[in-house]
Amino acid sequence: MVGTGAWSADDASGSEIWLVTDGAEPVRFAFEDTLRDGAKETIAALKARGLRIELLSGDRHAAVEHVAAVVWIDDWRAECRPDDKVRRLNELAAQGRKVLMVGDGLNDAPALAAGHVSMSPAAAADVSQAAADLVFQGRSLAPVATAHTVAKQATRLVLQNFALAALYNVIAVPIAAAGLATPLVAAIAMSLSSLVVTLNALRLRLIR
Repeated sequence: MVGTGAWSADDASGSEIWLVTDGAEPVRFAFEDTLRDGAKETIAALKARGLRIELLSGDRHAAVEHVAAVVWIDDWRAECRPDDKVRRLNELAAQGRKVLMVGDGLNDAPALAAGHVSMSPAAAADVSQAAADLVFQGRSLAPVATAHTVAKQATRLVLQNFALAALYNVIAVPIAAAGLATPLVAAIAMSLSSLVVTLNALRLRLIR
């Protein structure tokens, strides 16, 4: 979810690396985690749909707390190892939750594989992309919300098509069994039913 950039040395909420050499004072390199485009809007949209958002990060407590506050995530955990993330996903799965895992780092790969479904940006580490179910383009997190919308709508359309097929059979089979439908009428009816189901499925293309 994040990139890096230099911070001032007195800032305690970012990541840091220390360089220590013999005979010299330790040198501190501080980094700031910058949000991906659309992070706030995407998280707000998912929360508005009633989804629970959690942030699992291997970064220090202060850095994760800062990012969580900026994007309004109440449930967060810092200093997580890869197995800690997997353990948390397994806990949620045991509660009957279906978890969408989104990650881009090397240590996210096991959790991406453990999620019910997972997404990773195209700029992520190769191992993370390989472990993810979906890979999205660009820096924006907006595709995460879009993917959720498409999945919900696709499920709805599949159920509608099942209902349409069942309705067709309920009406057409008795008519055909009674000998009231000629071969031409039966062929036209079958073609029309297939056309209706196909057109209904194509409504998925209208989603933005």
